[in-house]
Amino acid sequence: MTDSLFRCEKINKHYSDANQDLQILRDVDFSISPGEKVAILGASGSGKSTLLHILGTLDQPDSGEVFYQNQALFAKSKKQQARFRNSELGFVYQFHHLLPEFTAAENVAMPLFIKGDNKKQSLKHATELLARVGLENRVEHKPNQLSGGERQRVAIARALVNQPKMIFADEPTGNLDDKNTESIYALIEDINKEFATAFLLVTHDERLARKMDRTLRLVKGKLLPDQKGR
Repeated sequence: MTDSLFRCEKINKHYSDANQDLQILRDVDFSISPGEKVAILGASGSGKSTLLHILGTLDQPDSGEVFYQNQALFAKSKKQQARFRNSELGFVYQFHHLLPEFTAAENVAMPLFIKGDNKKQSLKHATELLARVGLENRVEHKPNQLSGGERQRVAIARALVNQPKMIFADEPTGNLDDKNTESIYALIEDINKEFATAFLLVTHDERLARKMDRTLRLVKGKLLPDQKGR
């Protein structure tokens, strides 16, 4: 598919220990278009996070390839993959992974600091994004001074800081109550419309998944055919 933003072909992944050989992913084919919102549903341990990590070049498949705008990602060097992740992707996790010793603005600006951008300009951009996600009064707060929903909003702002075309979210509402889950979904919807950012969510939350444009289900390492979203 030439118009796909991401696609993977025949992805296989297994893990072995002394007792068993476990096939996690089996010939997974998948694609996502620019600006599309897709959810992958699956039980805990079904391989959702493994697939997300492979798509984001955080893990390597045993076989198969991942393409971003028709570029083969695993043909790149580790250094090239790291640059790709920093500049082209955003990541949001269930446990937000904020650095406790830094403020909200510093956490959001961290990918820019890593890239070597001007610190003052990076913090200005981070502050603007925090305002965009409704946290203009939390810029100088550290993670332990924020609620769970606020910490997740900081994580989403951080994922946006490099203006990526794609955001991967691993159980982004798994630790939140219903009210915060709804607000995070509304934020994803707004960002998708405003920035045309594509989202791939892996989740076990059926209600959240149904709000995406498309849902897939990962069962025994295989992605089942598309199901209708909303």
